[in-house]
Amino acid sequence: MTATEELPAVRAMLTAIAAENGELPEPWAAAMAAVRRHEFLPQVLWRWDGDHYVPIDAGKQPDRWRAAAYAPTSVVTQVNDGRPVEAGTEVFPSSSASAPAVVARMLGTLDPGPGQRVLEIGTGTGWNAALLAHVIGAGNVTSLEVDAEVAEQAATTLERLAPGVKVVVGDGTFGAPDGAPYDHVMATCSLNRLPATLLRQTRPGGTILTPWSRPWCNYGLLHLTVRDDGSAQGRFHPYADFMPARGQRLDLRIYRDVVRDDHQPDESRTTLPPDAVAGDDFAAQFALALRLPDLWYAWHEAPAVDGVVRRLWVATVDAGSWAAVDETETGGGTFTVWQHGPRKLWDEVAAAWDRYVAHGRPGPDRFGMTVSADGFHEAWLDSPANRI
Repeated sequence: MTATEELPAVRAMLTAIAAENGELPEPWAAAMAAVRRHEFLPQVLWRWDGDHYVPIDAGKQPDRWRAAAYAPTSVVTQVNDGRPVEAGTEVFPSSSASAPAVVARMLGTLDPGPGQRVLEIGTGTGWNAALLAHVIGAGNVTSLEVDAEVAEQAATTLERLAPGVKVVVGDGTFGAPDGAPYDHVMATCSLNRLPATLLRQTRPGGTILTPWSRPWCNYGLLHLTVRDDGSAQGRFHPYADFMPARGQRLDLRIYRDVVRDDHQPDESRTTLPPDAVAGDDFAAQFALALRLPDLWYAWHEAPAVDGVVRRLWVATVDAGSWAAVDETETGGGTFTVWQHGPRKLWDEVAAAWDRYVAHGRPGPDRFGMTVSADGFHEAWLDSPANRI
């Protein structure tokens, strides 16, 4: 990418960030202007074309690659955990570069100062680590990456553009004890629980910032302050959707892992639209996920069932109970429910929905989390006294 192409792309990126987040604090604006995103990206990127992921090769499609490098969206940088993509193989994203506005928002929320020490979980391309290095000093940044190939690529780039950043290969949920304690810990993958190891590696008064996930949805950004007794407490923020930490992935399929031919489900009716709890309202999904920590869902479009246009499946992560709710051609405001197992999952979902509505449909910023020193998690609404 030539300087002539590069500068307008960087300016457009900064303008897009300001339009979404407001004006960047000067240290991060300077960092994003100086640390060029495209220099950290691999030669092959991946984009979703509506049906599947397709490659964008910098050598064969330079214009499309340049556009993706500075697009105001995230970009997939690795698929299938780095394994070759064979014909007919399912392609899934396994590493990405986050949207610039999200990166800026997270760095502004973390707000580390010069000389403070930061542990980053999820090196990815290395761009985020380089931005941190620009503001706090490269020697103060330790970055963990579980994928050895991704780590090697990032370390090579960082050695050239931000020498002094320490890249460690390993499971980020175990942290990097050799460099502890840290002033801040920042995850760039979503966590569904905060390991006690990370609490112990953060100094009292230090902070931990992580995208949050539950099997029901990936949404929300949790910002905790570590206390003198080793526990941590803080609030959620909206608008974060990251790939889960590899050790916390959920690898289940409704049909393969949950439903069996000999299951005889109970039939009932509901007036709660399945789209209300599993549609485009991610604030609602987030609230339900806090109350239903071991439930997940999947949509089945056009199932081979007479009159059913769409079916929502809900199941426990241990595959012990499941429910299905049918949307039909005729509609009418009621939906058929099928439930199997020791737990009536749709009844649990409906009860969680009723509580969500009764509390005024709270957004993520009304919720918080307290994590004890030994890793016990307790979510709350508005104040720690109002436990969920």
